[in-house]
Amino acid sequence: MSDIKKKYVIIVGDGMADYPIPQLGDKTPLEVAKTPNMDMLASKGKIGRFLSIPDGMEPGSDIANMSILGYDPEKYHTGRAPIEAASMGIELDCADVAFRMNLVCLEFKADSIIMKSHSAGEISTEEAKKLVDFLQKNMKLPDNIKIYPGVAYRHILVWKDAPSVKTIPPHDYLEQDLSWYLSDTDNPVVALIKSSWKLLKDHPLNRERKKKGLYEANSIWLWGQGKSPRLPSFKDRFGLSGGIISAVDLIKGLGKLVGLVPIHVEGATGYIDTNYKGKAQKALEFLEDHDFVFIHVEAPDEAGHNADIEGKIYAIEKIDQDVLGVIIDGLSSFDDYAVLVISDHYTPISKRTHTAEPAPFACAGKNQLLNKKDSKLLKFCEKEAISSGIVYKGDELILSFLRCS
Repeated sequence: MSDIKKKYVIIVGDGMADYPIPQLGDKTPLEVAKTPNMDMLASKGKIGRFLSIPDGMEPGSDIANMSILGYDPEKYHTGRAPIEAASMGIELDCADVAFRMNLVCLEFKADSIIMKSHSAGEISTEEAKKLVDFLQKNMKLPDNIKIYPGVAYRHILVWKDAPSVKTIPPHDYLEQDLSWYLSDTDNPVVALIKSSWKLLKDHPLNRERKKKGLYEANSIWLWGQGKSPRLPSFKDRFGLSGGIISAVDLIKGLGKLVGLVPIHVEGATGYIDTNYKGKAQKALEFLEDHDFVFIHVEAPDEAGHNADIEGKIYAIEKIDQDVLGVIIDGLSSFDDYAVLVISDHYTPISKRTHTAEPAPFACAGKNQLLNKKDSKLLKFCEKEAISSGIVYKGDELILSFLRCS
């Protein structure tokens, strides 16, 4: 397939899918949002669902996006953190175990410890770097443990010959009491988490955040550990040269591991204020000399974790207008193309975490999009995806997409 001139674009709205919400008249954010471009893909092309989370696996974005790219997580997934480490250029030896190290906000009460924010109130990269640099110098870590600053609240700890322990994702426990987990004196990960408390509590940056009414970054949180995975390249598998656009190290790392070129976009934040249009424009520039671009937008997922209904609708509409709309317009200059839009998993407002059911997708090729014949007008949403009866799993989705015309 290396001589194919066709251009392919996958757009992932992280966590767009949701359950009906009473405040929206028992509709989902996708049903309420104005999404004419997604609706056009669903109406002129194909709409269905994709089982991005194999049975029994955790519904994380690492597993979901690996599936979307056509790689079986049951075969290739070793953990979330080593994927992010790859993005950061951290080379792992065979004995190294990488952990995701979040900066989080805990609320300490007399009889409980509540997870208030998995992102320390969406702390900025600049602020977070100051705290991580401070921890590097003051935590008195043994020689076999090192920490590395990342983006916003997302950082990496590498532990050589790490013990085998169970960890939990902080975003799965928002507003919940975690004293049961943090009281485990036999868990060395818990001991490391606790060792950060006094250092972070007394840091001037956190005192300043508290004065401003912002969440403090008063704890680290270690989870998602694993050793470095080995994946075949995307080009070897599908014959396409490609790139990846995301503000999130997890997605950039996954791209790097399969040989996709990381494409930098100024102002891409991973939050609702990200540079939506810039992602689309950079993708179109990249396609001048390449075949494939994978565009990931984190914003709807963050809104889901924060139970922000308006924010989720806003992010979905920005993806439709400023990412998918710009992409469809720009692709008109190419001889042939296909576009796929997908929610990698559900992040329901009511649950504030990920769930594993098949998530909606829609895709169409150039001929379908330019077809002037009237087609049934469909809304890109969970209900229409279910009604289609189409459910893909494994590499069925990407193989069907690459045949899209």
